[in-house]
Amino acid sequence: VDKEVISSEMMKEIDRCRQALDITAAGRDAALVCGGDPGIYAMAGLVFELAREMNHAGKIEIIPGLAAVNSCAARLGAPLMHDFCAISLSDLLTPMELIEKRLIAAAEADFVTAIYNPKSKRRTSQISLAQDIFLRYRAPETPVGIVTAASRADESIIIARLDTMASQEITMRSLVIIGNSQTRTWDGLMVTPRGYQQKYGF
Repeated sequence: VDKEVISSEMMKEIDRCRQALDITAAGRDAALVCGGDPGIYAMAGLVFELAREMNHAGKIEIIPGLAAVNSCAARLGAPLMHDFCAISLSDLLTPMELIEKRLIAAAEADFVTAIYNPKSKRRTSQISLAQDIFLRYRAPETPVGIVTAASRADESIIIARLDTMASQEITMRSLVIIGNSQTRTWDGLMVTPRGYQQKYGF
């Protein structure tokens, strides 16, 4: 069945969401497509914000997707087996002071930390700042996984040390996972123990 496809450029998220809501307000169905999971650093929240502002009465359904943190973790091994958090280094919508505060909190609390939007052509210093902050609380040899273009033809997987993280090849298509104090590498993989060995012994 032929469907009308409306595409837009980057940085046009508000226009795209508003257009989808306008279409549904007129009685038609619309699917707003984005990468990863729509509820994680994507479009779902913006749709609800605009719908509230527009007094939109139609039904909005969120279809879950595979988030980058899931697909990248699977490519690295099992780095998210204990408590973890996600932090975006993009300061486009969030002040850098707040991002830095969150990095400090995550590092101090020993969370495995997934870093979204780690670096771009415009933003090159944030990943170095993240490295400096985590080195205050983690050993230099802490494993760091860097997955770029996960599951695509040009996929790149790097497992490095925390003290070399910022010097690795990292782009906006990368996701960086910093291990906690218990994360180890094994057979080319990155594994964070859940605690079974300590609890039950084997």
